[in-house]
Amino acid sequence: MRLKKSILHDPKFFLYSLATDKKNGFIAGVIKLFLLILSLLYGIAVNLLILSSSSRKAVLKCKVISIGNITLGGTGKTMLVEYVSSFLKESGIKFAIISRGYKRTLSAVAKNQFSIAQMGDEPYMLWKKLKDVPVIVDSDRINAADKAINEYKVNGVLLDDAFQQWAIKKDLEVCVIDSLNPFGNGHLIPRGILREPLSSLKRADVFVLSKTNFCENLPALEQRLSRINSKALIVKSTHEYCGFYKINQHQLDFEMEFLRDKKVALISGIGDPHSFEKTVNSLGIDYELSFRFMDHHNYTSDELRHIVNKSEEKGITYIITTEKDAVRISDLNEPVLTENFLVLKVKLKITDNEEKFHSRLLRVFSA
Repeated sequence: MRLKKSILHDPKFFLYSLATDKKNGFIAGVIKLFLLILSLLYGIAVNLLILSSSSRKAVLKCKVISIGNITLGGTGKTMLVEYVSSFLKESGIKFAIISRGYKRTLSAVAKNQFSIAQMGDEPYMLWKKLKDVPVIVDSDRINAADKAINEYKVNGVLLDDAFQQWAIKKDLEVCVIDSLNPFGNGHLIPRGILREPLSSLKRADVFVLSKTNFCENLPALEQRLSRINSKALIVKSTHEYCGFYKINQHQLDFEMEFLRDKKVALISGIGDPHSFEKTVNSLGIDYELSFRFMDHHNYTSDELRHIVNKSEEKGITYIITTEKDAVRISDLNEPVLTENFLVLKVKLKITDNEEKFHSRLLRVFSA
């Protein structure tokens, strides 16, 4: 299997590679020492914020479910938000999703006239998939919740990426843990990928372990989490791969086996590009090139043309990307987005404690 990777360089990649210890050597070691000092200062600031927020939590006028993580992106959080949203919707619960909308240009409730630039890629993708579920984008979660209650008459809100929203009282705190890389090197950012100390996991009511089908030592992770927080429910999940669809369409066109004898390239601007590449390999597909970008990257027409040209030079027929990348790429309406641009459709599947998880979710609204 040939694995030839073309990584488009970005200074953020370098910092991320230091935080994940993928860069080593004398110069990297000196920089890491400096980053460690910054991490210690960051830790002091975070602990002070948590302490001050705990004494003045805002109580919203509806039920609150929070879904977040303790590390920088790539845990599968957005897929869990979609999963929980679908379950609540099927259960007849009236709710809204609230997101800060990373890299958006203004606060808005998604309607037909709004674009990915106005909402951010993840809330925009959720709105397109869930349709009649309100998706409110606002960095002020309290203001967004008031809007959801007053305008949409909801019974509850689902806070996306809110584990670090310390100043809001929550009825259920769900923390997503990437089982392949649960806590990085154990350091806080910027030396590591932890957004707050591991002791903060004591706040969680539910741990959802993602990508467990790739994890070789899952019992050790479960034991570690139980030592930190013995009361939290541990739910296991995997990513289920449904097939491929053309980037400008949304119905599945190709089964998983279709690309197994084809030459392909990959594009990803997500928190864990390695996991995407590993997924493609696990499907029996050999990729020739992989173009990596930073999470939430806003693609340009020049970048897409560069990718197409490089792929054509290698005789590559198909280019595969993720669903999150697809909403950003298709928004450009580039002529190079031919039928050979395919999107891998993935959904989250609960493999252990699904009924208990559902019970916890419904209990929020029955109290």
